[in-house]
Amino acid sequence: MKEQDFQDRLGELMKQIEQLPPDERERVRTLAVETRERHERMKESVAKLQESLDYLRLSVKYLVFDLEATRRENKYLRKMIRAQGESDPHEGAD
Repeated sequence: MKEQDFQDRLGELMKQIEQLPPDERERVRTLAVETRERHERMKESVAKLQESLDYLRLSVKYLVFDLEATRRENKYLRKMIRAQGESDPHEGAD
């Protein structure tokens, strides 16, 4: 349900609550207010969760970037070590 739909329906409910007998009105009004508060808390929780997911996605992107850079560096260093070994095979044999 979209936010505007929820607010519209809750507004309609509050109007209908005002037409109830006074002894029932307060009890139902309390339930409607609690529902509104729960909805607000749920929206806040979802927003925080979305923010956490966005942060996690960004962190994973940085980690993947770092991993790829480390792999490239390893490959380059291995080539350097191989090239060094091939250029002077007798070094350190004494």
